[in-house]
Amino acid sequence: MKKDIKINQVKGVQIAAIYEKHPEYHTDDWNIYLINTLDHAIETILIVSEGKDEKVKTSVFRRSLKVLPAKSYAKIELIQPELLQIDNLFSVSFFDANDFMHKNFILRKNSAQPSKITKLPVINKKGVLAE
Repeated sequence: MKKDIKINQVKGVQIAAIYEKHPEYHTDDWNIYLINTLDHAIETILIVSEGKDEKVKTSVFRRSLKVLPAKSYAKIELIQPELLQIDNLFSVSFFDANDFMHKNFILRKNSAQPSKITKLPVINKKGVLAE
């Protein structure tokens, strides 16, 4: 049965870490966003994330979204600064029209630093894209 499931290559969907000021608490935080740069919506989105290295493994975090409209983004989670010292894995699955899509993204340890921030697509903010 698994062999019958066709998983297509993901293009136009990205994971990014954005360093931004929290509007209520006035703290500088790293937040993880899912970005859809496509000209159409994606649906039934499941994001599974975890952090790990040789010594540490975090609990698994799951998040779902029904729809992410074209040229839009959604905040997925706040990421604690100490978790940026380990690799953070994001498994993203969704439907694009009737096609099942899946991609694993990785935010490498120490890659989310203010010195590595670049302008991101769709979001009018700067951040670091996961690989």
